[in-house]
Amino acid sequence: MDDVPGNAARYRTGLAVRRSVLGDPHVDRAEIAATDFDQPFQELITEAAWGTVWARPGFSKRERSIVTLALLAALGHDEEVAMHVRATANTGASRSDICEAFLHVAIYAGVPAANRAFKIAKEVFSEMDGGKAVHAR
Repeated sequence: MDDVPGNAARYRTGLAVRRSVLGDPHVDRAEIAATDFDQPFQELITEAAWGTVWARPGFSKRERSIVTLALLAALGHDEEVAMHVRATANTGASRSDICEAFLHVAIYAGVPAANRAFKIAKEVFSEMDGGKAVHAR
């Protein structure tokens, strides 16, 4: 990836931020899976999402994580919700933060979207906890 066109500094920053949020294994899998067809897309998201938006100083990674989860849940992007729930291990967003974000989703984007997001988060938490079920009250 040393021959990345465009803003090489933004790409390098984005790659570092992407790795810090999603983890090296996830980013390594994405890079290995990239083909000539989708390489421009990988470069775009690394530069724009990670090197521009996520690298901005205005929000902490925790705050960006919460906002991102709410948006992804509201839009019904299930795989991305799961990925970003996993990323909270690196961003500092707590399970309580995620719950609050999804409660906002219920009010502003609809109960079905929030219901699905809660279900996905519980599945991811179970995986993260080594297969243990999320504790019921």
